[in-house]
Amino acid sequence: MAVVVVHDRDLELVLADRTRVPVVGEMTIGRGPGSTLQLDDPAVSRRQALISSSEGVVMLEDVGSTYGTWLDGLRVNNRRPLRDGSRIRMGNQELLVERRRDAAEAGRTVVVQPGESLVVPASGGYPKVRSGYALKRLEASEGPRRWVLRELESNRFLRMSDADAELFQLLDGRRSLAELVGEAQQRLGSTGPPRLARLLSELAERGLLSGVEAGEAAASPAGRLHRLAAPREITWTGAGGVFERLYRRGGFVLFTPPALAALAVLMVAGLLAFPYLVVGRYGTPFVVAQKIGIGGLVFLLGRFGVVAVHETAHGLTLARYGRRVRKAGLKLLLIFPYAYVDTSEAWFEPRRRRIAISAAGPVSDLSLGALFALGCLALPAGILRDILFQLAFAAYLGAFFNLNPFVDRDGYQILVDLLREPGLRRRAREQLLQRRGGEREGFDSPALARYAVFAAVWSGVAACFAVGMSLRYEPSLMQVAPAPAVWAALATLGVAFFLPVLVLLGTPARKRRRGSEA
Repeated sequence: MAVVVVHDRDLELVLADRTRVPVVGEMTIGRGPGSTLQLDDPAVSRRQALISSSEGVVMLEDVGSTYGTWLDGLRVNNRRPLRDGSRIRMGNQELLVERRRDAAEAGRTVVVQPGESLVVPASGGYPKVRSGYALKRLEASEGPRRWVLRELESNRFLRMSDADAELFQLLDGRRSLAELVGEAQQRLGSTGPPRLARLLSELAERGLLSGVEAGEAAASPAGRLHRLAAPREITWTGAGGVFERLYRRGGFVLFTPPALAALAVLMVAGLLAFPYLVVGRYGTPFVVAQKIGIGGLVFLLGRFGVVAVHETAHGLTLARYGRRVRKAGLKLLLIFPYAYVDTSEAWFEPRRRRIAISAAGPVSDLSLGALFALGCLALPAGILRDILFQLAFAAYLGAFFNLNPFVDRDGYQILVDLLREPGLRRRAREQLLQRRGGEREGFDSPALARYAVFAAVWSGVAACFAVGMSLRYEPSLMQVAPAPAVWAALATLGVAFFLPVLVLLGTPARKRRRGSEA
């Protein structure tokens, strides 16, 4: 495909299929067989362009091509310098110019759109990565699994180590499976073949291997209960542009040091005011329990408004870091609507930025809760004060839920980045099940062990709290429904609240019993 003499140079050309070609001395690009970089594209001239160096500056020039050569959106009429991040367009091909990064640095995101490939298609027994993905190497400070692979259509992610990424580069359809195993053994020793098998399995499961469909579990039809619980989604793909305009037209002020300091003071004041309101004025945060009609409506509308601001905060923070929201919209889970913003682009940012993007939502919840609480504190008794109290409670409830490190929300993502433990919840649960099942092998992470125990305790305490709070509604519900129906509904809620704990603690016992019976 490309015949080059590989030397260590500052710049590389990255082709659409992620092939990297070092810029060496004077090199020609074209369709002809004599070209240093030969592109198989009928829209590329036999001799298209020339790259040369002049006084230490790498230059690009068109050498009389039929359809022209374009650099960063402008047609190349004279010699023009190349820089890190430049994009060269010729025919139907786009080449990215990149500075060679040090091994500890983050690399640029390489995006291979669906259908883009410059290498021979895979044949039977020659594994090849399917096009339609983005790949980025993060800084070395991100830890061992610092490579991020995203499947563009399903938006699923895979974190990889340097060794996994090295094997990933080999999956170009040119090597048989036996050759790949030998190469993995030669490069990584005895751990190479098992690592290769795991990587191939994970890629196949995500539908990223050419000729292999996504895993059967993902493709199999869902059961009736699963389909009922699955959220209905209304998607808006133009949200990214809206958040970028909001940021440029004033949203950037929220990220200035004075604004961040003011938000910190506001949140502290609110966290002092709200407990005082609960203890000193209302005696309970559940004012809605006494006003189940208008109070419930105010609470639900306020909660939905807080969620909208929460998701906007995520979108603005993404825009601050130059990342675009791929989509936003509404989801309906059973009868409960909520808004969402896709923040998956954050995975391509350094750890401190990912934490900031995750924290933006809870910060907005706490800020709104503080505004409502302080407003309630300043007002005399009356319906407006009660409404502000309800809104403050809705905001703080949202902050509490989103900061919960044991559900897949913002607090969990922050904890994953702080501990540098990708897949924290799944891996912690697996280790807890192993320990309760009597399997000690592989239980080697104190962080995962502590997280698993705290998650089990938290789930039990949260279930008891939820059951206790639901009983507050029993007198109000008795007025609108028969007693058996009310108690049946409350019992069903109780079972639902405790089900995660029962599954977590009951699964190992069943495994041990089956093992003893066998």
